[in-house]
Amino acid sequence: MVAGFYVLLFSLFYNFSAAQTALLIILIALIMFAEIVNTCIEELCNLISDRYEPIIRIAKDTAAGAVLVLSIAAVAVAVVFFLDFDVLYGIFLFFCANPVLLALLVISAVFSVVFIVLGPVGIKEKLLKIL
Repeated sequence: MVAGFYVLLFSLFYNFSAAQTALLIILIALIMFAEIVNTCIEELCNLISDRYEPIIRIAKDTAAGAVLVLSIAAVAVAVVFFLDFDVLYGIFLFFCANPVLLALLVISAVFSVVFIVLGPVGIKEKLLKIL
């Protein structure tokens, strides 16, 4: 979700065609879908067996592998679409000229890292401990 947000945010700096933008949105949705299916498979496997079973491990690893393959493909597409040094330099200049937007970008990146590392449940627990 976080990566998808930044992909869509930075895509605004590029002159992508409608097809390219649609492909980015489809890839983001596919990765989110694959993560949901992976979570469902893992939780069903945990429900079926509470001890180690080789067949359960294969099911979990296969589901996680599918997410990995899709993610690698999405990164390859992103490299092809976003690796334009002139546009990247333009993005750098844009944020240098707009320090408030740069600060918002940095703050959102910090919050994103916290969200990724702790997850929604971990954030709630940490906040409850502070309060």
